[in-house]
Amino acid sequence: MSKIKKMKLCFAASSGGHFEQLMMLKPLMDKYDSFIVTERTSYSIDTKGIKAYFLKQVNRKQKTVLLRLLLNAFVSILFFLKERPDAIICTGVLAVLPMCIICKMFGKKVIYIESFAKVTSATESGKLAYKFADQFYVQWESMLEVYPNAIYLGGIY
Repeated sequence: MSKIKKMKLCFAASSGGHFEQLMMLKPLMDKYDSFIVTERTSYSIDTKGIKAYFLKQVNRKQKTVLLRLLLNAFVSILFFLKERPDAIICTGVLAVLPMCIICKMFGKKVIYIESFAKVTSATESGKLAYKFADQFYVQWESMLEVYPNAIYLGGIY
């Protein structure tokens, strides 16, 4: 008999509220072979025992935004090749988008969850991810007007 391969998941989010939303998915992280990709911050974060990899923080208003994105893309390729996830679940934003794009380029599933804070308008990262995500979730029913092909199942809080 052949063994059934257990799915490996990458959970990705920038720091702050996006990371807090991601950690609401901890029961899912515990169910699968999982790892986290997030930004390195000046404050410590609790990955609750899940393996974590860190990227440079990216602020789209900084002059170094393109350089930081390029660096994060290179580092994300290394993370991807080391871990080989079957899918990525992302709550945004900019710093982790390269990981989403890399997963998509390698034929892996991309699941994007738009921010809980967005009730009537899209995030910039959400607009981009909506174009290529295999599944795109919104946390407010009103967001179906912004993302008509999204899936609404309620909030993750």
